[in-house]
Amino acid sequence: MTEGSRIRVKGEGQRAAQHGDLYLRVKLQPHPRFAAKGRDLYTPLAVLDDQAALGDEVTIQSLSGAQLQLRVPSGSQAGKVFRLKGKGLPALKNGVAGDLYATLEIRLPEPITPELRDLYQGIRKARTS
Repeated sequence: MTEGSRIRVKGEGQRAAQHGDLYLRVKLQPHPRFAAKGRDLYTPLAVLDDQAALGDEVTIQSLSGAQLQLRVPSGSQAGKVFRLKGKGLPALKNGVAGDLYATLEIRLPEPITPELRDLYQGIRKARTS
């Protein structure tokens, strides 16, 4: 079901000698984590800097609440988009669901402990030598 879809409810329209049909137009409410475009859904995917640098298996939650596994390859950059086929909005008639697109956001750990600061300084030194 997508924004602007029309739903027919047979026999529930205007009351007359013969009841008409009632037509409803779908209006989607904004969601705090997902944006919809057609049957496709878009969501941010926040990972820590080491997960993006080294690669990791992460969990992303679908709109239905299902926990989906996603492999973030090593060296992934912020803004990289991952496609999870068939995990978007379902279709009413043909059963072909949209896709879920997750855009990578890289976060720093909080707080930056003295140990982490030393590690980052070591990375900086290795990168500039």
